[in-house]
Amino acid sequence: MPEPTKKDETENESAPPPPEQNAPQESGNEKGKDVVIREMTSSSDEDDTSVSTPPADGMSKPAERKDSVWSLGEGAPEESEKRDDAQRSTLFVEKPQSGTVSVGGNITFIAKVEAKDLLRKPNVKWFKGKWMDLASKAGKHLQLKESFERHTKIHTFEMQIIKAKENYAGNYRCEVSYKDKFDSCSFDLEVTESSQAAPSIDIRSAFKRSGEGQEDAGELDFSGLLKRREVKQQEEEPEVDVWDLLKNANPSEYEKIAFQYGITDLRGMLKRLKRMRREVKKSAAFAKGLDPAYQVDKGGKVRFMVELADPTVELKWYKNGQEIRPSAKYIFEHKGNQRILFINNCTMTDDARYYVTAGDEKCSTELFVRDPPILVTKGLEDTSTYVGERVELSCEVSEDDANVKWFRNGVELSNDPKSRYRIKVEGKKHTLVIEEAAKNDTATYSVMTTGGQSEAKLSVDLRPLKISLALEDQTVRLGQEIHLKCEISENVEGKWYKNGQLIEASDRVKLYHKGRIHRFVIPVSAVDDEGEYMFVPDAYNINIPCKVHIVDPPKLHLDGLGENNTVTVVAGNKLRLEIPITGEPPPKVFWSRGDKMVTDSGRIRAESYPDSSCLVIDAAEREDSGPFRITLKNEAGEDTALINIKVVDVPDPPQAPNVTEVGEDWCIMTWEPPANDGGSPILGYFIERKKKQSSRWMRLNFELCKETTFEPKKMIEGVAYEVRVFAVNAIGMSKPSMPSKSFVPLAVTSPPTLLAVDSVTDTSVTMKWRPPDQIGAAGLDGYVVEYCFEGTDEWIVANPELTDKTKFTINGLPTGSKILVRVKAVNAAGESEPKYHPQPILVKEVIEPPKIRLPRHLKQTYTRRVGETVNLVIPFQGKPRAKVSWEKNGSPIDKNDINIRNTEQDTIIFIRKAERGHSGEYDMKVEVENLVDKATIDIQIVDRPGPPEVVTIEDVWGENVNLSWKPPKDDGNAAITGYTIQKADKKSMEWFTVIEHYHRTSATINELVIGNEYYFRVFAENMCGLSEDATMTKESALIAKDGKVYKYPVYDDFDFSERPLFTQPLVNTFAVAGYNATLNCSVRGNPKPKITWMKNKVLIMNDPRYRMFSNQGVCTLEIRKPSPYDGGTYTCRAVNELGEAEVDCKLEVRVIYHGVINPGEPLSLAGDNQLHSKDF
Repeated sequence: MPEPTKKDETENESAPPPPEQNAPQESGNEKGKDVVIREMTSSSDEDDTSVSTPPADGMSKPAERKDSVWSLGEGAPEESEKRDDAQRSTLFVEKPQSGTVSVGGNITFIAKVEAKDLLRKPNVKWFKGKWMDLASKAGKHLQLKESFERHTKIHTFEMQIIKAKENYAGNYRCEVSYKDKFDSCSFDLEVTESSQAAPSIDIRSAFKRSGEGQEDAGELDFSGLLKRREVKQQEEEPEVDVWDLLKNANPSEYEKIAFQYGITDLRGMLKRLKRMRREVKKSAAFAKGLDPAYQVDKGGKVRFMVELADPTVELKWYKNGQEIRPSAKYIFEHKGNQRILFINNCTMTDDARYYVTAGDEKCSTELFVRDPPILVTKGLEDTSTYVGERVELSCEVSEDDANVKWFRNGVELSNDPKSRYRIKVEGKKHTLVIEEAAKNDTATYSVMTTGGQSEAKLSVDLRPLKISLALEDQTVRLGQEIHLKCEISENVEGKWYKNGQLIEASDRVKLYHKGRIHRFVIPVSAVDDEGEYMFVPDAYNINIPCKVHIVDPPKLHLDGLGENNTVTVVAGNKLRLEIPITGEPPPKVFWSRGDKMVTDSGRIRAESYPDSSCLVIDAAEREDSGPFRITLKNEAGEDTALINIKVVDVPDPPQAPNVTEVGEDWCIMTWEPPANDGGSPILGYFIERKKKQSSRWMRLNFELCKETTFEPKKMIEGVAYEVRVFAVNAIGMSKPSMPSKSFVPLAVTSPPTLLAVDSVTDTSVTMKWRPPDQIGAAGLDGYVVEYCFEGTDEWIVANPELTDKTKFTINGLPTGSKILVRVKAVNAAGESEPKYHPQPILVKEVIEPPKIRLPRHLKQTYTRRVGETVNLVIPFQGKPRAKVSWEKNGSPIDKNDINIRNTEQDTIIFIRKAERGHSGEYDMKVEVENLVDKATIDIQIVDRPGPPEVVTIEDVWGENVNLSWKPPKDDGNAAITGYTIQKADKKSMEWFTVIEHYHRTSATINELVIGNEYYFRVFAENMCGLSEDATMTKESALIAKDGKVYKYPVYDDFDFSERPLFTQPLVNTFAVAGYNATLNCSVRGNPKPKITWMKNKVLIMNDPRYRMFSNQGVCTLEIRKPSPYDGGTYTCRAVNELGEAEVDCKLEVRVIYHGVINPGEPLSLAGDNQLHSKDF
């Protein structure tokens, strides 16, 4: 149901106000008894000139509206209205358009968003009115879809309404947001009733057949009859103007009037009322203005009338800021100074704010469309239930999602989440739910709507009690917990008794009750706790008994054992372990080891006595170590304990040792302790070594080594050795470990030599050195370069990885600092002694003047043919940071045509395919700070020459012909070296060379055949070769015989010249806005005419919206996606040197409105104007 919002009334005709954001109430709250009044979103403090802003997602307060639908007063403005217009940005490329659908029909609204500048999918929401989010309404009648086109990068969002109903009509809104960007668009949906006449009342028509397999097939449907009865009641009741009631009523009566007449938006109504009470300023343009408000029944007709002071003033009508155009629905009438607007067949979309402008003044009013009251079509029914059961009281009303109030004994029930009453709405069905009914829920419940009410009685009784879990007799060990538990079928309280005496809860006795379960707990039992116990539920004549018996369990006495019940025995000795026991009756004794029981015979056996039990192990072995379990059992319980038997022995041998580091005559070896220490801590280790080729081991230490690392010494460099280890504990020494991998003692190299500075820059130092004098058996793996700043002792490694070269550059040094440098040689034995540079090095580059070392072949002209590659490398010197620049003939070089690459030592000029235009003088300049060096390279790109200009036969005598010609205009960028002359007989036209490499521009051809007629041609020649074409004589030379000469007749050439003439003119046409249009005509003329196009006699030039084509005399003008502004007179002009010609036509651009070309035309008359795909 649409809701008017605040509007911008200050905008002029050239900038009409933007579409207003309308907010609907839920369809169930739309209808009152006689009239429906909606909420105004603008604050009461805002004047009529305020500009509406769209609500931001997440800033509205739907919870507040749900909690206070009938709240009085105006309240604070919505936070969504506070969004600054600066946050609006255009994200839509296609906005949803308003539409009309018949009851039961389908309609789809489409919105498109361009994703070119978006990193992820935008957030799109659909609203009905201002705050109802349609995402929660998706289902049978509403579907939301979205898709993405990767080629066009367009997000498409669709909202499809299926089988529309009348209450679906209203204003809708689509919002799109992405980070700080936001866009909103509102549109209207109008639902029209079926055009068929209403049938007469027939009770048989109430039986509906909705199809096979449906639940309601064949059921009686009185909804049609009820609606017709409602119409009769409305005709008989007097019409009530709620607007007048509110204006004259006391504020304390507002809420009562709102519910009585179905006002779901009381706050918005009060805002309108306050705005109406403002003092109306006198208007110079209106002699009589609009009334403050009008109301009309749905489907009725309303009349707006104003009287003008000046009838010549232009008058415009607006609805929610959109100008109203004449149509079958909106009819304008003039009577003298009166201007009248009729609105026919009013629907809920017509409920809005209207205003009329006359010049700079305007007058506004409000139109309210009334809806019929809501009736109770199916009442409540009396219900009986038991305590704890779920109760549902249901009724049905005449409209979907209608506003319904529930009462208990006349007191209204709220739908608060904390309330034990929950109200559920499913279309026309409203249900009151009580999850767990209680005795005090017995009452009379009623439901009330704007058009009726219904009530029913609810009776809640106690359910017959059943014992689900009875108490059980228990035998409890002394000191253990007594836990009695029972379960009954109902959640009621009860009392506990012992031997007929009531038991109260205390610190020792715990009583628990949770739901239908009751528990009695004594954590520590005593002898006095034995007896008969009983539980009696409240309000029921029933008891649940049981008996509790207390017993004393057996016990083990392990006070004489060591820590953690551990007993130690040396391997090979006998163990006899005696454990005292108690218990009544005397318990049975069980010894076990793992899953295996210990018997009374064998090497490991158990011996039993009246007050003790004995474990015997003969000749203990290491495998006998581990836990032994002793268990005592009698009818009172059992006792058990774990006794750890520990058999100690010599340790296992350690793993083979690892040699981690070697020197010239020493090494460092490490090893891991043995996996099994024999049950006794390791006291130390003995180490032995031998040569790999020998079998004789030599002990290296005579005192135990406490650590797991050792350094053998006094070995021979280059000889392979092996080492091994013995572990020792209190019992003895282990077997030797496996020998280590063989190793060879090696020595480090001597220091590197001749450490010197190679070069220095502002941020780096390059050092060079010579290899060590003595390398040794381990060889040389590489070098480590280290440096430190002067005045510090912190040496920094310059190369994290070894370098095998004797030159290294230290980068990243601060300019002006001084560093000390040292180099170490590294091999398998380690790092050598460092070699130091004798003095600190200053990190500052020494200036080296620039100097270009131009190659000898470039000191003269460098010549290349067209199409060849030019690749010149010019070395230079200069430090620091020499800057190289190039110019060609005094201008900068185009790097897109000629590639230049510069390094610190040279520069390269590269041309992949040389052209004549690449010829010229190339100036190279190298700069180092204020020092400059220059060089010039002359590059000449040559090609074959053009043909000579004119070849003329100067004279013919006897067998001789004298020829002359002019040098060619294009010499190929090289000197002409000669000419080649050829002759051809006119009959055969086969060419033969007469003279080659001829240097003059005239020549005499001899020894020609008398009676033949000859043509001659000349080629030009340079260093690249002959010209591709030759110049031939226009006349032939006849070597005539002596006698009369025949003179050939002269014929004039035919003149094909013609001034331009259009053979097919332009034709008047129309185009559809947004679709490409073309204009075509044809023209002829010689010479070929030049074609130009004009719009309204203005020449069309360099406009991307137009494309012009001309092919074989057919001229085409293409207009890309025209708009109404592209309409007008188009002219095609053809011009050549003989004259000109013009043709023109008129183009009309039409706009599509909802599939109809001409806006404002009634839909019933637009059948002939529907657009088809063939029109495009």
